[in-house]
Amino acid sequence: MSLPDFRDTGMSKKLLNKLVPELEQAREKMGRKLRFMEVCGTHTVAISKSGVRSLLAPYVDLISGPGCPVCVTDQSDIDHMIAFAGSEDVIVTTFGDMMKVPGSTSNLFQERANGADVRVVYSASESVDIAIKHPDKRVVFLGVGFETTSPGVALAILWAEKQKIGNFFVYSANKLTPPAVNVLLQDPDHRIDGFLLPGNVSVVVGREGWMDVEKANMPAVIGGFEPVDLLSSLYLLTEEMSKGRRQVVNNYKRVVKEEGNTKAAALLGEVFSPCEMAWRGIGAFPESGLRIHHRYERYDAALQIPVDKPVTKLPRGCQCGEIIKGKATPFECKLFGRACTPQNPIGPCMVSGEGSCSTFYTYERHQHKQQPLSV
Repeated sequence: MSLPDFRDTGMSKKLLNKLVPELEQAREKMGRKLRFMEVCGTHTVAISKSGVRSLLAPYVDLISGPGCPVCVTDQSDIDHMIAFAGSEDVIVTTFGDMMKVPGSTSNLFQERANGADVRVVYSASESVDIAIKHPDKRVVFLGVGFETTSPGVALAILWAEKQKIGNFFVYSANKLTPPAVNVLLQDPDHRIDGFLLPGNVSVVVGREGWMDVEKANMPAVIGGFEPVDLLSSLYLLTEEMSKGRRQVVNNYKRVVKEEGNTKAAALLGEVFSPCEMAWRGIGAFPESGLRIHHRYERYDAALQIPVDKPVTKLPRGCQCGEIIKGKATPFECKLFGRACTPQNPIGPCMVSGEGSCSTFYTYERHQHKQQPLSV
């Protein structure tokens, strides 16, 4: 099948007609709607933009999980990143969706307006170029991402090592996705009937990267991002629920291999070490983050550039933490669409294009009647 086939309206309708009876039957058997969680911000956007969420709303709640790397970055890490902008002779480089993420007292956009040298880049290697052009400055790249972008950060560090560049640094808030899913699996208060696993992360970790989900006998499907991908993955997920012994199903075989991308995995293993890391809303848990390995610690901004950062304070009233865990929807946050908008974001879920709040605001807020704000 070619890419247009995965966007074919006729095929999508056939899948929808096949899926709905299965969902109805499962709903009747369980006495409630199903709850499937997607663990990818790109899935969240695709589900809302395509209308799949609203089409299937009578049968299944499609819940957004911790799939947005900006959103899950802990507030303390955000404050640390912003503090670099206030350091002397430092150029901060970052992806654009970090610019307006609120810290406890400021954000990177405000710091740049106040005179700090903060630059938006499209890759970590671009930051190395900036370091070469400005040898009198310390260039700090803010590493925020999952398995999909972390290999690029690793390559940038290896390139800086090869070129003997001494003024390039990385603040690593890079994270690993499977450990976060494992934490959700172990939460006794979390009622999840199945996981739609991220196709992009799975390109790196492979189907093998989700074996803990399979051992837990939790229905799970690795899926792509086009309408046919979404509907066929949800159909397979519903089918898995009826089985006694469940497997992680790879429904994205055109790009995901059983073992994943071994070269990318080797890069991560060379430059980073798994470590305990704090996730917004979830807390700190083992081997969920990527710390720069001690053999490359001269590039670790956290070690090499001390900063004074403010006492970390979470934004009052913000429900990002609960939304990230799938225990609340954006519509359940009293700030959503009122005090918190893309123009004036209070939490990171409204900033990133992959954030649940930003996605719901763009594609779904007009379909939902929000209760008046109580005084």
